[in-house]
Amino acid sequence: MAVVKPFKGIRPPKALIEEVASRPYDVLNSEEARAEAAGNEKSLYHIIKPEIDFPVGTDEHDPAVYLKAAENFKLFQEKGWLVQDKQECYYVYAQTMNGKTQYGLVVGAYVPDYMNGVIKKHELTRRDKEEDRMKHVRVNNANIEPVFFAYPDNAELDQIVAKYTAREPEYDFVAKLDGFGHTFWIIDEAQDIARITELFAAMPALYIADGHHRSAAAALVGAEKAKQNPNHKGDEEYNYFMAVCFPANQLTIIDYNRVVKDLNGLTEEQFLAALGRHFTVEPKGEAIYKPAALHNFSLYLGGKWYSLTAKPGTYDDQDPIGVLDVTISSNLILDEILGIKDLRSDKRIDFVGGIRGLGELKRRVDSGEMKVALALYPVTMKQLMDIADTGNIMPPKTTWFEPKLRSGLVIHKLD
Repeated sequence: MAVVKPFKGIRPPKALIEEVASRPYDVLNSEEARAEAAGNEKSLYHIIKPEIDFPVGTDEHDPAVYLKAAENFKLFQEKGWLVQDKQECYYVYAQTMNGKTQYGLVVGAYVPDYMNGVIKKHELTRRDKEEDRMKHVRVNNANIEPVFFAYPDNAELDQIVAKYTAREPEYDFVAKLDGFGHTFWIIDEAQDIARITELFAAMPALYIADGHHRSAAAALVGAEKAKQNPNHKGDEEYNYFMAVCFPANQLTIIDYNRVVKDLNGLTEEQFLAALGRHFTVEPKGEAIYKPAALHNFSLYLGGKWYSLTAKPGTYDDQDPIGVLDVTISSNLILDEILGIKDLRSDKRIDFVGGIRGLGELKRRVDSGEMKVALALYPVTMKQLMDIADTGNIMPPKTTWFEPKLRSGLVIHKLD
């Protein structure tokens, strides 16, 4: 059963929220963060991308950079740009994109739940990325940024959330860069706090939607602290890490597409002929073609779009991994025809989040940078949860969630 707890969040005063809040550390590079934070000493980038306070070109993994993060975190608290709540609370965080709003509960998730599989994963993590985030958690003794979970739909939790979202929000702003709305409420009534804890305790599992490396890092640091504490009891704050949990029915996964630099020695005609072995190939002309259903793909090659439909027998609808379009395309196109064996390391392939639109695929091929683009029909939340429940792992670069969680609305200290 899922264990969660409220916590004393560290947050910006209402008047400073738009100056402090930022995009997550992993959706932009150092120079983009430097540009976004220009002239704003209160930007959270000074904590989550602290290399921006060093000369251009400084290695973001330099020990001095991590120390600068901790120095800046301390400074933000001393200056009153971040202030800790007096009592333990849950929080509601709503995101609005394209007129659709999803409502998440900000909780302290339980480190042993991550270790024993109650918090379920669907992606592999890389140790170097884990270690980077572990250093950041250790040096700050805090989860500066939240992870993104899904939970099984629960009508009573919906009612509690609705009670608070009917009130005046603590924060309510639209991010200038992307136009997404971010709204935040505090759940501070003891009866509701207790009931939220009970309702989560009845859930068999929580699911990592986005933030596998941050989840791993936060849990591993918590486990480290438990091991290092001779008086460890199990109720210490380091046994928890910050997560925003959304009901699964409110979440939408968007497509995650592929672009490839060459045709593995084939001509365009030979490549299209090879595709015909496993797919029904239909020319669609110059207008952008979007995949229409599961097992249908769109291909852009030589200035033209094509529909590819996987033929019966090329996939297994009873296999939670085999049924995925990312598996079909990886096996039958990228591997078999184009010779791309490892999506994590092959330099001939790149990945484009669906938030950029299929026009971005066309642009990268037309520019000559890439030779061919492949667009996939998005994975569903049910597929993600089925895979996690069966202990399977999705292929790399399968899911893309939007909008991303804004960082800086609330922070969780480990003591």
